[in-house]
Amino acid sequence: MGASLTRAAQWTTASSGTGKLEITPINESLLKEILSFVEQFSSRHPQEAKHVFKEPLQWSTTLVASDFKTDYDISGPTVQSQEKDSEGHPLLQLSPPTIFARSFSQLSKLVQLANDKKLKEVRACLEENRDPVVKILGPSFATVLEGEDNFVLRLVDKVKQEDQAADSALKVKLFFLLQHLDNQLLSNSLKKISQEVRLSPAAVKNEVELLKHFCSEGEKRVLKSVRYTSDYEFSNGCRTPPWRQVHGDICYLVIEPCDTETLYITCSTAGVFLNGGIKQEGEENAYERTSEMHKDLVTLLKSRSPHFAENINKQDFAVQEELPSTKKVQHVESVDAEEQGQPQRSYEHQEKNVHERARQQHTPNKPGGKTKLEPSPRWKSPGLMSPYDGTEEKKHRMGSGKEKSGKIQKKMLRSDSKKKADFSVSSSPGRQSSQKTKTPVGVMLAEAFSESSSESEEDEEQPERRPESNTDLPSEYWQIQKLVRYLKRGNQTATVLVLCAMRDFNLVQETCQLAIRDEGGLEVLLNLLDTKEIRCKIGSLKILREISNNSQMRRAIADLCGLQSMVKSLDSLVKDLKALAAETIANVAKFRRARRTIRQYGGIMRLVKLLDIPDLATPTAEQERDVEVARCGVLALWSCSKSTRNKEAIRKAGGIPLLGRLLKLPHENMLIPVVGTLQECASERSCRIAIQTEGMIKDLVKTLSCDNQELQMHCASAIFKCAEDKQTRDLVRQYEGLQPLVLLLNKVDNKQLLAATTGAIWKCSISMENVAKFQEYNVLEILVNLLTGQPEEVLVNVVGALGECAQIPANRAIIRRCGGIQPLVNLLTRTNQALLVNVTKAVGACATEKDNMEIIDRLDGVRLLWSLLKNPNVDVQSSAAWAICPCLENTKDAGEMLFYFVGGLELIVNLLKSTNKEVLASVCAVIAKIAKDEDNLAVITDHGVVPMLAKLTNTTDDRLRRHLAEAIAHCCMWGSNRASFGEAGAVAPLVRYLKSTDSSIHQATAHALLQLSKEPNNCITMHQNGVVKLLLGMMGSADEMFQEAAADCVFNIRRLALANDKASYGYPP
Repeated sequence: MGASLTRAAQWTTASSGTGKLEITPINESLLKEILSFVEQFSSRHPQEAKHVFKEPLQWSTTLVASDFKTDYDISGPTVQSQEKDSEGHPLLQLSPPTIFARSFSQLSKLVQLANDKKLKEVRACLEENRDPVVKILGPSFATVLEGEDNFVLRLVDKVKQEDQAADSALKVKLFFLLQHLDNQLLSNSLKKISQEVRLSPAAVKNEVELLKHFCSEGEKRVLKSVRYTSDYEFSNGCRTPPWRQVHGDICYLVIEPCDTETLYITCSTAGVFLNGGIKQEGEENAYERTSEMHKDLVTLLKSRSPHFAENINKQDFAVQEELPSTKKVQHVESVDAEEQGQPQRSYEHQEKNVHERARQQHTPNKPGGKTKLEPSPRWKSPGLMSPYDGTEEKKHRMGSGKEKSGKIQKKMLRSDSKKKADFSVSSSPGRQSSQKTKTPVGVMLAEAFSESSSESEEDEEQPERRPESNTDLPSEYWQIQKLVRYLKRGNQTATVLVLCAMRDFNLVQETCQLAIRDEGGLEVLLNLLDTKEIRCKIGSLKILREISNNSQMRRAIADLCGLQSMVKSLDSLVKDLKALAAETIANVAKFRRARRTIRQYGGIMRLVKLLDIPDLATPTAEQERDVEVARCGVLALWSCSKSTRNKEAIRKAGGIPLLGRLLKLPHENMLIPVVGTLQECASERSCRIAIQTEGMIKDLVKTLSCDNQELQMHCASAIFKCAEDKQTRDLVRQYEGLQPLVLLLNKVDNKQLLAATTGAIWKCSISMENVAKFQEYNVLEILVNLLTGQPEEVLVNVVGALGECAQIPANRAIIRRCGGIQPLVNLLTRTNQALLVNVTKAVGACATEKDNMEIIDRLDGVRLLWSLLKNPNVDVQSSAAWAICPCLENTKDAGEMLFYFVGGLELIVNLLKSTNKEVLASVCAVIAKIAKDEDNLAVITDHGVVPMLAKLTNTTDDRLRRHLAEAIAHCCMWGSNRASFGEAGAVAPLVRYLKSTDSSIHQATAHALLQLSKEPNNCITMHQNGVVKLLLGMMGSADEMFQEAAADCVFNIRRLALANDKASYGYPP
């Protein structure tokens, strides 16, 4: 009733209001099972049935007072149960049309009273209580239901905190009963969905073409017309927009029968049904289903058109009962939207020879073929292509040929016993059936299949390099192929011997790997993982571990569902087998699809369990084996942790605390993958919090002083990511981790280590207390020396650290003395966006010193900063604008310098059209500086700065408000700008700025209002908006300039009022 309602149940996609449960077989089955559970609950669990819900379940019912019998107090249309809670509230209450139920005992009685309305009541209850478990047990169970770390212990603790001890056990038992029901509902839904026929675009197209033949004139006419709503066909065969293809829609049809009204039909992967009337591009509600689901078009037409049903079977080309769409069971594999270059493919279960498949892959396209229209690139880039795309469909492995496998199986039946037959792995159905066990459900596994990953794809598809002829192949190729043939027909002993023989070859060599794959050996090795013979499993995994270092072999293993078998092997009691399976998973999980598969089949949870090893105070031989298993498990998690969803899965499975325990071990080969996994997970805030909570910062700082540079690199990288949080920065300083980081800067030859170290120093220097420590260690001199001759990944961090350190005046002078200004200005010509953001910040910080500004001006740094305002990246634009502000403030003759920037002033004014708040705030700050020069103010006024500034005054962003008010105050100094601001409606919004809690906004606004109050009409607007009362309260400010601005503004308003009185009543002056 939790996950089953969100994942298994099928809901309508109404554009407004809450969705309703669709009328589908799956939903009917769910409702009947829930009804049966509720009906029998009181008799099976009488104690739990008396439990009072945290919140009542309420819904609109069809029951009336007359439906209730004894045990209820009836007063007119209202009904109350005689059974009450401890506070005297009735456990069931009917106030038509709403009913409230607060216990399972009352729910059981209610469904019994409903008679033939039982299912309708259950449906209404679930539709209006989408999360019933939380209402029954309380909102605190929401996190428990997500499956967080040690959820059972957390559950018990949470319940004990809330209730009495006696009620705690009852509540826990009730939770497990509901969870058992939830799992049962999901399991049954999966079985039903797996039996459904999935339509494909090709099958629908064939059926539409067949129906079009029935539209001819004369006696054979069965339909008037059949047409698509769209003539455009995507390369995957679909005719629906990409945003509908993700819902499974294939095409929309308009069919005119001879005897009924026009039918508007949706063909989807789940079946065929009537829609709300899609003619061309209907509204969102037109896509909703308005009829039952049918397996094909003919079945739907038969149910809607008697004429069609009567005449269709009389045709000479009568439709067969079994259409092409039902002849082949297809599985649609959902692929990440982010994973470009890997379109989602449809896999058909049919046997193909391995060599034949290889030949097909290398056959060039025939000339003269029909060219298909291609969709717009903007639909391809976000990964919105349909799950049916893929003109070259990958075939499943089925051994090394149908004919050959048949001979082998016959020979085995004649020569050996049933025991040997169990090891016939050539064309074994194990690999075939494993493909079918995948659930073809889009909704239920949407979260499991989706992937969010910031890293680039590590293994791009590499073109296969093959010798041009068989004569170029070495002898090892043919020897391995012979061993593979023995492997297919041998018994257990022969299989183990062949596996040992294969390991004598150099399996890292690509020729040996090709030999295994070409002869069907990869399928055999993976099928061995499904047997019960431990020796064969271990031998197979040892070979798979070696060959999985090749990217093509990794993808082949994933295509053949080998990861599923490896994940199952993690549950084995044999430690060597678990270690080998984990190590092989670590090799294969180098690309996104493999990582997603591991998570989907429960691999993350199993791998985390491998990390739970006993205390190693006095390690024994058995415990050392446990450490090796844990090491292999960490290696696998390290590979998996490159995907964002896997990082969260590791945290929820309790992996972070276990990694913290392993971090204290002295084994260096263990520490590298442990720290590597931690630094990958540290990119997620939830994981960073877990790392802090478990006290791992101290261990990371300690490990910085080791001799292994790879380990140092991962530690520094982990600190780099964790130091986003202030608490971590303070902990690094507290545990004396700053000095080891500075010492690592001397290892300039190791660029990866240098990048990680400079990144950690950059993030740590955000805290000024750490900057003071860095001053003691002379880190600025070292960083300035790193500004030249380093790769960009190092420069980004070095410049970022200098920018943070330059916030302290003394450090700005040190950067100048060390010759750091010129290399910083030179970096303004680079194109790396992250580098430009940091460089502009560093140059802007240095420009606050006049001596530094002279050097920047001499190096033409202001012009370079100004040119960055044209950069398309908004972060670069805003950072450059902020840097320009101190430059204009500390440059001699800034107005004259800007006058020679061709188009520069127009550019800065045009940036006021940006939608980014940070860009707008920084540009307003620059305009405030520019407007101090009268000539430049005249130019920007001609460029329309006044109406653009006035248009921004309705903003609620405090930072933008402050700099906008300053810009308006300075722009009032020219011509009729004061009146123009008033006419543009800028005055009233400015008055509201005085209600902000930020004192800096008050000061800037007071100065702006002072300038605007010199225009009489503006004074009237201010007075009408209550500015006087606000300014009177601010006249007591300790800031004299603020005091004076507020007082002068009130004075101008008062003087206008007196002048008005004089003019009206003739008062003497």
